[in-house]
Amino acid sequence: MLPGKVPPEVLEKIVFDRLGVNDERVIMKSGVGIDAAAIDFGDSVLVATSDPITGAEKHIGFYAVNVNANDVATFGAKPKWFLVTILLPENADEELLEKIMEDMHKSAERLGISIVGGHTEVTVGLNRPIVIGTMLGEVKKDQLVTSNGAKPGDVIILTKGAGIEGTSIIATENEEELKKVFGKELVENAKRFLQKISVVKEALIAAKIGVHAMHDPTEGGIANGFHEMADAAGVGFRVYYEKIPIAEETRKLCEHFQLDPLALISSGSLLIAAPPEKAEKVVEAIRRKGIEVAIVGEFLEDNNVKVIVKDGKEIPLKRPETDEIWKLF
Repeated sequence: MLPGKVPPEVLEKIVFDRLGVNDERVIMKSGVGIDAAAIDFGDSVLVATSDPITGAEKHIGFYAVNVNANDVATFGAKPKWFLVTILLPENADEELLEKIMEDMHKSAERLGISIVGGHTEVTVGLNRPIVIGTMLGEVKKDQLVTSNGAKPGDVIILTKGAGIEGTSIIATENEEELKKVFGKELVENAKRFLQKISVVKEALIAAKIGVHAMHDPTEGGIANGFHEMADAAGVGFRVYYEKIPIAEETRKLCEHFQLDPLALISSGSLLIAAPPEKAEKVVEAIRRKGIEVAIVGEFLEDNNVKVIVKDGKEIPLKRPETDEIWKLF
């Protein structure tokens, strides 16, 4: 298998039928395109998710908190409690651990999250640190949003644009090379995409208005995100390339390294399936918070139709086999 997420067909074949006992309190459990579990706690629902950070070394603690918080927020839940496993490479010094913890501490403070437990070790065979987070959040039962709730006719809303996280990673990890090509200003702007990683604010706004599903596209970018939402709901989709925001920094870095921005890791983007009558209200509410947002397509009844319209032509949008970021490692 290629680096990155295990393909959906392999998950279906090996993983999803080996999940222990069924528990009637589990409202939502593992599945393709489903980023968190939802567990019935009476009047409220506990939302839990787990994600590793493997493709970045700088700011890895920041990514760990925010990426996991995003998954919880897409269920309409407020992220509250975080557990983390930190795997350090051999010969790592205390300074590395301190930097990871400081980044996590500051990120958690900003989002009102408590770091409540985990595990830390030096691991044989690693050449970079790996941080694996588990985030827990809480939402009232009648306000829960699920990943698989998209319906035919729903409008697809995208916040911020394509390749948000990937843009920051590429600029940070290849800073000196890129400054020689594009100059300091563009590279510094691209590095600051790190500040856009959280989708908690816009997710909670959309959930309050009332939407059918939300998803934060990570590995495989927004192209994979469209597929994951559609697969989870058993629907198709049509998206429009010209309507998808792609920042100048993202476009130029992707052109330089010959990467597809639609398949570039995109934490910081949020995909929303909204009923048509609520779509504009969601867009305006998010825009009022200073967050870029656009309507980029619609979900379809025919689950065999998964297409993108580009230059007036409708063509299949293939699911990325792996994230574009791995081409640089």
